[in-house]
Amino acid sequence: MSTVTSTDGTTIAYTYVGSGPAVILVGGAFQHRAIDASTREVAQRLGEDFTVFHYDRRGRGESSDTQPYAKEREIEDLAALIAEAGGRVHLYGMSSGAALALDAVAAGLDVASLAVYEAPFVVDDSRPPFPDNYLEHLTALCRAGDRDAAVAYFLTNIGVPADLLDGMRQAPIWSDFEGAALTLAYDAAFMDGTTAGTPLPADRWSKVTVPALVMHGGASPDSMRTAAEALTALLPAARHEVLAGQQHDVATDVLVPALRHWLSVEK
Repeated sequence: MSTVTSTDGTTIAYTYVGSGPAVILVGGAFQHRAIDASTREVAQRLGEDFTVFHYDRRGRGESSDTQPYAKEREIEDLAALIAEAGGRVHLYGMSSGAALALDAVAAGLDVASLAVYEAPFVVDDSRPPFPDNYLEHLTALCRAGDRDAAVAYFLTNIGVPADLLDGMRQAPIWSDFEGAALTLAYDAAFMDGTTAGTPLPADRWSKVTVPALVMHGGASPDSMRTAAEALTALLPAARHEVLAGQQHDVATDVLVPALRHWLSVEK
């Protein structure tokens, strides 16, 4: 493990593997190195051709945190990692990590290309929109330190049936979820304005002009398809790719070849 210090003094923990052009993997809700074996495998396999940075977002795993939180702080974390990588990197954003990656590019960070998988935007009526007060309520739960309630509220809103939550609470993964629960509000902050069942904001990512690969799984709910199509239409240099047979928990054997091909073209 290595660390880098962000602008506000927060310590960001990361590992890197391989050699070649730098790629930073940006996780979504809950994801960090200790519990995310799938992304760890992605890093190892991409490391055959690239230098891959797999980091714990602030407040998770072995990274520290500094209050008060603001989205800009996570963009500064990425800026510190990019500097550590020598500048000019490629970003891969998974799920809500895609919104962070998009905002980082829009902020002018030194990014050569961008790939995202299943940014969970809600842009139409293909699924129910999130509540209008979703960010406010989730932030209140996290500030109160109510990890169980924060996890349950998040899972319910992403579509997990309420009658399954009690069973999930008995599974080992629940304690992993609770470990990262207080950062759910951070993901909600990046997703704010994109989950109301309305078109994506036209100006938020207008400066994202780097080549972008927008992916979704062919077996995922229709809302993932419409979100990917909407994002592709919004970005001036985007290509849309469907990973056949995949859902949100995408198979490494399918994801890595798609990323490797994209990065090989764009490096």
